[in-house]
Amino acid sequence: MDRINVRVDEQLKHELEAEAREKGISQSDIVREVLDEHVKRRARKETCMDIALRIGLIGSAKGLPSDLSTNRDHFDGFGRD
Repeated sequence: MDRINVRVDEQLKHELEAEAREKGISQSDIVREVLDEHVKRRARKETCMDIALRIGLIGSAKGLPSDLSTNRDHFDGFGRD
């Protein structure tokens, strides 16, 4: 397990010590629990791919080759007038 150092003010230090005593666990356990809850609550940002899948943009072109975007044979003449 990796280690980090966190600086807190005196009031928070005393509150953390008191809670650890009351619960009979270490201060590190409390900090890990709070950080874990915080990270889990953070909303995952939606990517462009997520949006495209959600609105049905991916796979919306019917009747085209499945390798259209990867097979160089389909690129002949692309971008020319």
